[in-house]
Amino acid sequence: MPDITTEADIKTLVDGFYARALADPLLKPVFVDFAHIDLSHHLPQLYDFWSGILLGTSRYRGFPMRQHFPLPLTIDHFGRWLELFHETVDAHFEGPTADTAKRHSLHVGRVFAGRLGLLE
Repeated sequence: MPDITTEADIKTLVDGFYARALADPLLKPVFVDFAHIDLSHHLPQLYDFWSGILLGTSRYRGFPMRQHFPLPLTIDHFGRWLELFHETVDAHFEGPTADTAKRHSLHVGRVFAGRLGLLE
């Protein structure tokens, strides 16, 4: 299995994760019913975010916490997000950059959950 090395790999990762998340009974209501996520706008931002983390590009501009504050999230949502993200990485990739993606997702999850007051 290949490692994450290209923009196409980033797209595979993000698209694969969102396919899982939007089919998930816990996460789908947050994305679809509450946030009314516009994938045509959201996915390119996530491609840029993960490309910056994993490939060293610098296209991402934004403050992701702002969009997440109003969402009805619990620690269970973050646990499921991480589980699906790691499953997606493992389904498509292996290697040092794939490992970095999983490590960074843990960091992102902890930061978001902490700032939303969900960690003790």
